[in-house]
Amino acid sequence: MSEFLANILLIDDQLDNLRVLSALLSQRGYQVRKARSGYMALETVKVNLPDLILLDIKMPDMSGYQVCQHLKTALETREIPVIFLSALESTFDKVKGFQVGGCDYITKPFEMDEVLVRVENQLTIQRQKKLLLEQNKQLQQEIRDRQRAEAEIRLLLKMTQAISEAWDFETA
Repeated sequence: MSEFLANILLIDDQLDNLRVLSALLSQRGYQVRKARSGYMALETVKVNLPDLILLDIKMPDMSGYQVCQHLKTALETREIPVIFLSALESTFDKVKGFQVGGCDYITKPFEMDEVLVRVENQLTIQRQKKLLLEQNKQLQQEIRDRQRAEAEIRLLLKMTQAISEAWDFETA
């Protein structure tokens, strides 16, 4: 079994878009899963969390905005980056995408190179966030260890002072 760069979920009701994006991303080493509806996507995410989601806005059962809102309210999925892919070009639509939790917005018809660059950019940001969280955990543990060591040293110092100030060992 080969190692994938990342697990990407494509959500689009247009089969042609799924085929083109899936082929492009798979050729670049990504594991790609597909969902043709918002409901299917939400069920798919419960089974296996993706590293990144590419999400169409205009879908028949539930809009991409609604899907993103569901993802961003759930503790397990709120940190998954969502890139909107949409033919909607207005500033209002783009702003709404960011307001509901999207991290990027690509207008259709999309350029393949642009999609790849934006996907890699978001995955890099995600990896850096995870690395920072791990480093923070390690630093917090180091702080706790040092605080414990300092408390032990203070105790030993008090004991040493008590012994040196006492007339005899029994008194100390």
